[in-house]
Amino acid sequence: MPHKIGFVVVSSSGHEDGFSARELMIHAPTVSGWRSPRFCQFPQEIVLQMVERCRIRKLQLLAHQYMIPSKVEFYISESLPEYFVPYQAERFRRLGYISLCDNEKTGCKARELKSVYVDAVGQFLKLIFHENHVNKYNIYNQVALVAVNIIGDPADFGDESNITSREKLIDHYLGHNSEDPALEGTCTGKSDYISPLDDLAFDMYQDPEVAQIIRKLDERKREAVQKERYDYAKKLKQAIADLQKVGERLGRYEVEKRCAVEKEDYDLAKEKKQQMERFRSQVYEQLQLRSLVDGEPMQRPSDLPAQPLAHSASPHHQQPVLSLLQEEGAPESRFAEPFLQEKPPAHALGPSRHSTGDPSPRATDLHLKSHLQSVPYDERPLPASRKQPAVALEPEKSDSDVSEAPRGGAAGEPEPLTEKALREAGPAVDVLGESLVAGAYSKTWSYREDALLALYKRLMETPAGTAKEELKSMLRTSIFLVRRALRDIVTPVFQASLKLLKMIITQYIPKHKLSKLETTHCVERTIPVLLTRTGDSSARLRVIASNFIQEMALCKEVRSLQIIPSYLVQPLKANSSNHLAMSQIGLLARLLKDLGTGGTGFTIDNVMKFSVGALEHRVYEVRETAVRVILDMYKQHRAFILEYLPPDDNTTRKNVLYKTIFEGFAKIDGRPTEAEIRAQKKAATEEAEKRKKEEIKALQGQLAALKDIQAEAQGKEGPSVEAESQDTQGGKAAPPPAPEVPDNHYLDNLCIFCGERSESFTEEGLDRHYWKRCPMLTRCAHCKQVVEISSLTEHLLTECDKKDGFGKCYRCSEAVLKEELPRHIKTKECNPAKPEKLANRCPLCHENFSPGEEAWKAHLMGPAGCTMNLRKTHVLPRAPALPPAGKGPAVAKSGTSGSKVGSKIPTPKGLSKSSGRTYTKR
Repeated sequence: MPHKIGFVVVSSSGHEDGFSARELMIHAPTVSGWRSPRFCQFPQEIVLQMVERCRIRKLQLLAHQYMIPSKVEFYISESLPEYFVPYQAERFRRLGYISLCDNEKTGCKARELKSVYVDAVGQFLKLIFHENHVNKYNIYNQVALVAVNIIGDPADFGDESNITSREKLIDHYLGHNSEDPALEGTCTGKSDYISPLDDLAFDMYQDPEVAQIIRKLDERKREAVQKERYDYAKKLKQAIADLQKVGERLGRYEVEKRCAVEKEDYDLAKEKKQQMERFRSQVYEQLQLRSLVDGEPMQRPSDLPAQPLAHSASPHHQQPVLSLLQEEGAPESRFAEPFLQEKPPAHALGPSRHSTGDPSPRATDLHLKSHLQSVPYDERPLPASRKQPAVALEPEKSDSDVSEAPRGGAAGEPEPLTEKALREAGPAVDVLGESLVAGAYSKTWSYREDALLALYKRLMETPAGTAKEELKSMLRTSIFLVRRALRDIVTPVFQASLKLLKMIITQYIPKHKLSKLETTHCVERTIPVLLTRTGDSSARLRVIASNFIQEMALCKEVRSLQIIPSYLVQPLKANSSNHLAMSQIGLLARLLKDLGTGGTGFTIDNVMKFSVGALEHRVYEVRETAVRVILDMYKQHRAFILEYLPPDDNTTRKNVLYKTIFEGFAKIDGRPTEAEIRAQKKAATEEAEKRKKEEIKALQGQLAALKDIQAEAQGKEGPSVEAESQDTQGGKAAPPPAPEVPDNHYLDNLCIFCGERSESFTEEGLDRHYWKRCPMLTRCAHCKQVVEISSLTEHLLTECDKKDGFGKCYRCSEAVLKEELPRHIKTKECNPAKPEKLANRCPLCHENFSPGEEAWKAHLMGPAGCTMNLRKTHVLPRAPALPPAGKGPAVAKSGTSGSKVGSKIPTPKGLSKSSGRTYTKR
């Protein structure tokens, strides 16, 4: 059977003065354990050598309350080298690791006991401690270990077990059964059974001397069962139970004595020492320990009990010991005493020998727990587990059943607290009384509700001059019961708990001028449970819980703490219920409107991260609410919100949620949405097509008229040329006449974009003009297509081969490379664009100018126009060149007359559309 294995400390990487690793070899309520040096290097390690080579079954670590390592690794080895090097790990085999909690939930006021079940053989055990959890108490970044416990078997236990099993099998077939059949199937009959007396919690809670006596009596009890001395075994069992309570009391006395010594209060230390000695001697005498340990004394027939067997379950020696415990505890607990007096006498159930009445085990526990109030929390011993192995004997009624029957059966009273409930609610019983706590723990919902209302009344009637410590104790125990009641499925009980909680926060704390720490304690202990209830299957309870959280968050006492918003912005868990997710984001949306993001616990960062994450939730209502939250945030913070969202492009807009968000942004900014832009473009295209058809029809009529004029002008062309020749020969230089173009050839040799006319503008000459010189056109730097400057932005966004690499800036309405778009938007350096009806927007110089088609020519070709159009120098006004002697004057090919003619021609939106050609680089 596995048992406790002794060990010695071989080595450690270091320790603080007074906290050596050798402290781990001692298990007692007053041990301090090991601490690493201050500001040490990690990892730290300790090597233990067990007294024998063994098979380890269970490892137990008791961590410090605030010097907590984040992780502890375990290694095992059969032996060590002759000279031991602390960090040499070649001989060690890794078993695994455990993680320790940061203890924030308890405020670093409780110590974690970690138990690990393993199966490994060796004699040396190495513990490696990693970096500590950071908290405000651990200012030197240390790690510590209060105690370590090893439970296992001898290394060859398995072979002996097989031999023993074979021997038992042979004895079974031979008919030699050496063991009691009643013990088969019990905990003590199992080969892997671990005694509670070997558990670390037992040694850390018990007085060392009493712990050794208990172990000795436990061995006697097993021997008595083997010898079928059941009366003796029963007496030993009761003595063990009594001694456990005595050992707990003596352990607390030892802690109090040590505290008095540290404070140099030697009078108190002496008093505690005398009290321990007196209490120990009285208990040992009344339990007759010498006779129990040495063997049961023989009884004469006249000494045997004459009462029926129904009453033999209560040993006669129990009364003095429990009475002694009660007498010792009476002056120490002013809260427990009145409730003990209310207990009905036990003589109502039995004969006259029970007329003195035995106090119930819960009453004794009440006295024992009340003693903890005067002990500093860090020095309190760890509670030991009181679970006893279940023995398969015939059922019989225990003492506690007999003594508790009158209370549990009384009409109109809640049932008494179970042992588990009493351990859990011990502090509350000490402060509020067992009757009230029993009502709060009752299985009848009306008793639970009455208990909460009675507590409400008691707190309301608490006088203003009450001591602060008592007020705090009542508040914290009340919150303990409130937290339990908040989980109640019965609506009246749940509502009563909310009523009590509201009164504590808004009336009790302000009335008695308690600090904000108490309000923080109330909120932090109850909000997680309340948030859980917002996901309840009952719609009524969900609404009640949500409304109460909102009301509490807006309360002036709680609002300044900024606690509730920090819970609401926690990411939604994938496995959480739909109701819980909807309630959480609904609460966040409502409180965000009421509180805003200025010093309330809500920030742009935590709200946006939560909302963007909620967009991926499986529930449609959650996603829809997340969109509303993002739009509300955009109304207040505008460009800062864009940093948490993907870029606004066609790929992103394929997601309906993001499309809705970006269109919502456009509406907030007063910009047209994508649908409205498409509708406007469609209407403008239809209008342009209509105008083009009308202009073409008019031009066709003009062409027909010009053909008639051309026929009449051919007869006059000869005399005009002859007169010009005579003037030249006479030596008179006539002024250069204005270039005249026959009306029937005005479309020949003309650029329909800039209006320039040239004899070189044949079909190939026009191509060269469009490709290199026309100031109204430009080449796309990405696809090399020639397009109108006025439609360059639209080309980059919709027609260009690289259109997927561009996005549109919502401020200047121009095309910007996607990788530069976030920085472009964030810097806000671009010139905002005006609506299309009010101004045109030049993609070259990024300036706004007057609207209309003719305004484009003035801007791109005029001297005061666009400064970034590199082709504009070709059409700037130039002085006419003087003609050489004997030659006619040179005619400047200016675009003046051409522009007049060109003004009658509609300018197409794109070159490829107007001419039917796609001009690409040859």
